[in-house]
Amino acid sequence: MRKYVLLLISMIGLGAPSFAAGEPGALWDKANQAYIDADYRSAIEGYDSIVRMGYAGHKLYYNLANAYFKNGEIGKAVLYYNKAQKLAPSDEDIRHNLAVANGYVKDNIEAVPEFFFKTWIRTLRGTMSSNAWAVWSIVLFASGLAALALFLLARGLGLRKAGFYGALACLVLFAVCVAFSSAGKRESRDGSFAVVMASAAPVKSSPDVSSKDIFVLHEGTKVKVIERLNEWREITIADGNKGWILASSIETID
Repeated sequence: MRKYVLLLISMIGLGAPSFAAGEPGALWDKANQAYIDADYRSAIEGYDSIVRMGYAGHKLYYNLANAYFKNGEIGKAVLYYNKAQKLAPSDEDIRHNLAVANGYVKDNIEAVPEFFFKTWIRTLRGTMSSNAWAVWSIVLFASGLAALALFLLARGLGLRKAGFYGALACLVLFAVCVAFSSAGKRESRDGSFAVVMASAAPVKSSPDVSSKDIFVLHEGTKVKVIERLNEWREITIADGNKGWILASSIETID
């Protein structure tokens, strides 16, 4: 099992993201080669340079996360695996490597139990990207129109029934696909989640350095930001506990 984990972490996405002509394709190739040569710091610098140029893509974030992981920077690895997963929620390699990276995070926070149906819906929605759900909604809309035409124009009772029930089914599935696509779009734009970057970050009872420490979070822990006040952020963690943390101790997943 350990060998399988290391094999996945060693994999990088060699297919280049969509760079404009004359842009950093050479830098991408150089960073990939540095990763293959186990020069992870150079690989990080190469991938990060592309990110700072304004490029984004799940392969770019995935490669950068792998390089950070191999370099022992767990917080950055978790951050970029999450960024990659927002763009490609159905990618199994991203999901697996994120789980591996989370296994190295010191904080073992037990999440509040969730209603099984909500979990099932979210899992189903995550099987495809928001764009893929949008494409399926268009296909189902067209299919529904065809079924409606069959219902209106067919002479035989059997064909009319098939058209009616077909149109009804397409309408229901169309609504589901639109809802999943919209939810995926909202989630991809959601900047309320962040990852702790500090090796140890105290969470305070109020946005004041002299206030009481409620608990301490460590590098790589994912949190949800619920309020912002100057250099402070009110956050909540998976078990429902919340408090205030310095903004400099976390980095947003956006």
